[in-house]
Parts: sequence; structure tokens; C-alpha cells
Amino acid sequence: MSVDPILVGVLGNRLHSILAEQQNALVNTAFSSVVRESLDLACAVFDSRGEMIGQSVGGTPGHINAMATGMHHFVAAYPPETLAPGDVLLTNDPWQTAGQINDITVATPVFLRGRLVAWFASCCHAPDIGGRLVSAEANEVFEEGLRLPIMKFLRAGEVNADLELLIRANVRTPEETLGDLYAQVTGNEVGAASLVRLLEEFELDSLDDVAAEIMNRSERALRDALAKLPDGRYTSELVTDGFDDEEVVLKVTVTIDGDEIHLDFGGSSPQSRRGINVVLNYTRAYASFAVKAAISPEVPHNAGSFRPVHVTAPEGSVLNCAPPAPVASRHLIGHFLPSLLITALHEALPGNTLAHSADALWMTIWRGTEAGGGEFMLNVFQTGGIGARSTKDGLSTTGFPSGLRSTPTEVIETMAPLVQRERVLRVDSGGAGRRRGGLGQRTSMAARGEISWSVNGNIDRVRRPASGVDSGHEGAVGRFTLSGGADLPSKSRVNLRPDDVVDVILPGGGGYGDPCEREPEAVLADVVDGYVSVEAARELYGVEVTYHGEPGALVRLPEDYTAVSSRGKR
Repeated sequence: MSVDPILVGVLGNRLHSILAEQQNALVNTAFSSVVRESLDLACAVFDSRGEMIGQSVGGTPGHINAMATGMHHFVAAYPPETLAPGDVLLTNDPWQTAGQINDITVATPVFLRGRLVAWFASCCHAPDIGGRLVSAEANEVFEEGLRLPIMKFLRAGEVNADLELLIRANVRTPEETLGDLYAQVTGNEVGAASLVRLLEEFELDSLDDVAAEIMNRSERALRDALAKLPDGRYTSELVTDGFDDEEVVLKVTVTIDGDEIHLDFGGSSPQSRRGINVVLNYTRAYASFAVKAAISPEVPHNAGSFRPVHVTAPEGSVLNCAPPAPVASRHLIGHFLPSLLITALHEALPGNTLAHSADALWMTIWRGTEAGGGEFMLNVFQTGGIGARSTKDGLSTTGFPSGLRSTPTEVIETMAPLVQRERVLRVDSGGAGRRRGGLGQRTSMAARGEISWSVNGNIDRVRRPASGVDSGHEGAVGRFTLSGGADLPSKSRVNLRPDDVVDVILPGGGGYGDPCEREPEAVLADVVDGYVSVEAARELYGVEVTYHGEPGALVRLPEDYTAVSSRGKR
């Protein structure tokens, strides 16, 4: 039916405000640093059929896009006649939502005058879900923790006490884990209450017609953007560290056909015996994000923007694993998909591509026992550098494609008996180029006092660097090592001595274009800022930088330097 376009615009904007309220309520009541500080979450609103109308500004693609398709499982499992006001559903089934059992989706049906009119949902990474600590060590999903089917967490406003007891008995951090679940419930309630007020204000009995037009507009906009691209087949291949000596190959064939795009991941490695496998839902999530980010990032994100994008991967492959495959560290593969796809689209989008980034989020899990017997466990997120763009340098220590924030030092040292002795940008880690890759970061972690402790390093790009584009150089690989000692194994738990210091050294992004085409002034600025060494300026960029200021000065001003290019420019 015809819908007033002005009403669609007004309600669309109001829904964005409501989604911001939902996320703020969730974050402000969350217990864990994972949600509160790193924003490892997603919030969204859906129509009565479970079609996503919109998302909050924050949120990782792996959560929001997987939840967008996963909501259909909720709707199928609980038709409207089985629900009542005050009901709240949840699941962490990897194949139905965000691909690992640490990610719990909480969905709340919204009722208006006794009729189900919408859903609010959120997906958050739980600080613990039992089983092994998050790593790639498990051989099947059953080892990775508590797996919850779609079920009611609240019934007509009453908490399912048996389910709460079950969760509490199976996780190492019951207060934080359950506290975050209640924060998710609260966020959904805030969104639902505001939506009901909005519908009453405009005297609407349903949101579905307006929602359909919002989604149709996004679909038309993305189809228009796709139709402007040259039809054809484009391919790309990328190799990741994998597990131990088992490298993982990712391949994609992109077919642009009019106003539709097909992404086929045939030829990618078979699923692994270790927990780096990706469910198809998560593959679709990051693939569809990459398409929209590369082709039409301004299009509002909802179910309509998924319709022109078709994603396939062979069943039993690392990008479409079959249960009971282990999946706990699936982000160490899934986060590479945007770089893989943007590279494939390089020919179709000349001048609008991106060099490879650090890609996979680095997640270290620190666990131990203090001398007095108190136990602690802390998830620490860190991010490397983004690849350079054709017109801009890559961003340093920025989460791409996850969008997550690094855990602040103050939070680390407050929540656990740990000391972060160093946290600095890593000089020369960004790939050289006409546009420089973003820098990684160097941090070191030590224990405070006599404790027994261990670390899981869920990391990648310690062997395979981020590649550059159009003669741009590779970014630096990362390192995970004992300070002054041997490298530590990645994706596995390592026991530490009380006096050990662990260096976590993140990779940089690739460069874009020939480094000798970079402006000498830009090279000089990089040297002054400590991003590029004097030696790298000379050897990689052909720029001789000389310092004329007072030796040991705390403040180094640009006028204290001279930069002479081998091309005769100053």
C-alpha cells in the first residue's frame, strides 16, 4: 500500500534516535569491559516478520548482519501466538546468529494493544560462556562452552530462574555474564517503550508498511549503485596464518550482473579441525558489509541492502563449516573477508580500493590466581593498522572491519592484577606508499605481585603481512612474545611465570602506491611524529631527513628539520 513519503522520513529518523537510546541503555548498564569499553555489540529493530529496519550507530558487522538473518530463526521458533508481553528470547547457537557461542543474541517482541508489531534485539560478546577459554584449541563446538537453543529468558516479565542457574553454574564470570544479559534486556525494553510511544503519537497500529518502504529505499539505492559498475567476474585470493602450520586460503569470485552481485567463496580451504571455522551466517555478514562499504556506504543499513547481495560458500569449507565444527575464534578468518572482497573489486572500482589491513582483531585473554586465592579473567581487545586508501593514509590502531575499540589501560589495570608497562605506536609498521598504511601498536603486560597466570593469544598476521596496492609496500607482521625471549604460540593458552612480561606487537596496514611518489613534506611529518624512522625515510621514500634542533629536546618542531628528496624536492 502507498505510504506517505514524509511519514517514512520522519519515522526513519525517529527510529535512529530510538536505536541510539537502546544502545546507550545497554552500554550504560553493562557489567563487562567487553561491552562497556570495547563495544563488542550490536542493536537493531525489526518489523513483525523479523526483517531488520535499522541498526544503532555502533555495532560490529559480524553481530549486526548475522543478527539480521538470524532473527528469522527466532520468528520461526516462536510465532506470535506463542508470545506475550514481557517475553524475552535468547540464543547463542553459532549457526543461527553470530558464529560463536560467546555471542548471545537477546530478542524482545514488542506489543501494541495486544498485537505483536516489532522486535528489538541485541547481540553481545559474553565475557565467558564456559568450556575452554576463547581460543582455537577445541576440536568440536561441544568443548567450547554452554550452547543455548532459542528459548525464553523471561516469561511475561518473569526471569527463567532455571536458565539463570544453568548459566551461572557454567561460566567463570557469572556476575559479568548475567549482568550483561540483563543489560541487553534493559536496552531492548528502552527501545520497545519508545517505539510504542512513537506509534501512539502517529496513531499507527502497525510499523510494517513504513518499515517496508524504508527497506525498499535501501534496496533501490544499492541496486542503482551496482548498476553503475561494469558487469564482469573479478577474483581474489588471500592466505592467513591459520593454526600452527595449517595456513588457510580464502578465495572469492565476484560476479556483477546488472543490479545484483554474487559472491562465491568456492576454492577456499576446507573446514579446520581447530576453532577458526566460520559459519555461513558470519560469512554473509562480513561479505555483505564489504560490498556496501566499498560500493555505497551512505545507503541506510537494513534488510533491503542485503537483497541484491548473494553469498555462497561450499558446505564443509572454512567459510561454511558444518556442525559440530569448532568455531570459537571464527573472527580470525571472518575479519579477512572485507580485504579479500575489496581487492577483488579493485578493477571495478579504480581509485576507490583499500590496501589490506591488520584485519583480524587481536583478543588476548588473561586468567590467573592471586596470592590470596582470588581469581581473575580479563578479555583485552587490541587493533592494528588499516590499509592505506588512494587519497588518504591508513588509520592507526583502528578496528577494521570489526569497529571495536581497544581496551583502555586504566580498565585493564583496574579490573585485574596486571600492569601495562608500555603502550606506543609502532614506528615503521605501516606499509610504505604514496599513502602510508596505518600503524600497529606495541604493548607489554606484566603481573602485579606474585600470581599464577596464563594468556590466550587469539591473533593473526604474525606470518602473513598486510599487502599493499599499486606498488605499495606490505605492513609489518605482528609478534606475540615474551619480552626479550621466545615467541609465544598464537590461538592457544600459555602458562606464564610471575615475573614474565608479554609483548603484544600488532601488525600494520599495507601501503598504497609507489613510496617514491609520497610528498617529502608528508614523509617529514611522519618522521617528526614518530611514525617513520629517519632510516626508513631514506631507504623506502628516498627522503633524507636531518635534524638541526637541540639534541635531546622534548619538543621537536618541523622547522628544526630539513627534508631533501632524491627527486630534488625539499
